[in-house]
Amino acid sequence: QVQLVESGGGLVQAGGSLRLSCAASGRTFSSHHIGWFRQAPGKEREFVAALLRWIASTYYADSVKGRFTISRDNAKNTVSLQMNSLKPEDTAVYYCAAVRPGTNYDKWLGGVDYWGKGTLVTVSS
Repeated sequence: QVQLVESGGGLVQAGGSLRLSCAASGRTFSSHHIGWFRQAPGKEREFVAALLRWIASTYYADSVKGRFTISRDNAKNTVSLQMNSLKPEDTAVYYCAAVRPGTNYDKWLGGVDYWGKGTLVTVSS
């Protein structure tokens, strides 16, 4: 059973930074791509960023490109999302997810096999 546990959420002022981490059980990082998604109040869950399992290529939503960075720490078996220049519209619950290899790169949500429980990020103006 795959388990994904997010940490690092919190309250930050606009323009500030936060770093989210995702710890996974077993060999999840070798069997799946890892993605970050978010869901703001009253909105649908959306793709934020993804890291491919072998070649470590990264993909970002246009709304976070240039501000967010997804990366992997093999020693700690974690995937992180560094979020800089945060905006109030980045406020959401952020979820780590294991994405099935072969998922089309414009259909990340449809390829999720496992979800973490999420961590809340609140950006005040």
